[in-house]
Amino acid sequence: MTEKLRWGVLGPGNIAHSVARDFGLVEGGELAAVGSRSLERARDFAEEFSVPKAYGSYREVIDDPEIDALYIATPHPQHLQLGLAGVAAGKHLLVEKAFTATVAGAEELIAAARASGVFCMEAMWTRFQPLWVEVRKLLTEGTIGELRQVRAELGVAVDFDPGHRLFDPAQGGGAILDVGIYPLSLAHWLLGTPDQITVSGARTSTGVDGEAGVLFSYEDGRAALLQASVNYPLPGHALLVGTEGSIEIAPRFHHPRSYVLRNRAGETVEREVRSNGVGYVHEFDEVHRCVAEGLTESPIMPLDDSLAVQRSLNFACNSLGVHHVEDRTVLD
Repeated sequence: MTEKLRWGVLGPGNIAHSVARDFGLVEGGELAAVGSRSLERARDFAEEFSVPKAYGSYREVIDDPEIDALYIATPHPQHLQLGLAGVAAGKHLLVEKAFTATVAGAEELIAAARASGVFCMEAMWTRFQPLWVEVRKLLTEGTIGELRQVRAELGVAVDFDPGHRLFDPAQGGGAILDVGIYPLSLAHWLLGTPDQITVSGARTSTGVDGEAGVLFSYEDGRAALLQASVNYPLPGHALLVGTEGSIEIAPRFHHPRSYVLRNRAGETVEREVRSNGVGYVHEFDEVHRCVAEGLTESPIMPLDDSLAVQRSLNFACNSLGVHHVEDRTVLD
């Protein structure tokens, strides 16, 4: 392995652009190639972010011997086949959320990554935000007592277009996989896998979920109330309620800047904790740290967590009559 991990970007869409804008702050890696099924899009991305190589296919990036790691930023249903090809080529993987489109797909990719010995992680950047690192420490120290409830919501207002990826079943569209993963993954991280999941929501005319409310219930009475939408905006708050107080994360909770700590007496302390750049730097720092230490999974975002979250995501989708499938044609 080179001193810096040489990254290949698969899919120069909106999320890849956001990540690339932060990459100048990343110390352990460099953007070395970008691939798209449109060579023009790849070249535009390469020119904008000074990426040395632009390819008109994903396969060329995967097969490039000078690429050490792949950042997979395509629509959810394409993650599985691209990830499997990357694993077969011996590349480390950072796979955008949702990890795959289906539970079976997540199981297949995880098994392949573990068998190959390459590093693999879902790009849940929230867990690596400095503010959440601090909040997690407060919870571990018992600052608000036993955590009993989590409330979180995330929603965006997107003008309906049946061809837009958020409303297209073939591209894994819908609120739950795209924005709902943030509150659901947060609840998993803080409370664990729920014993029961209750879902309410509505589908769009294209058949994907446009909005959803999800209740995680636990046998000991703990609960998480989670909301997601691509039909209308939601503020993006998160509230963590414990037996001795609460922590309120100001919008947007998935890449926050401040929180308010309240004790039982109602006394408050407000803290501001900034990320580097927008905040994508920290997940790449984690990949580089783990690879340097010879780890194949992150202890903060292990693959078992990604699988557990995927099960909850797909259960919620299925409850609303939305059944996603993997795209096995992306490399054809």
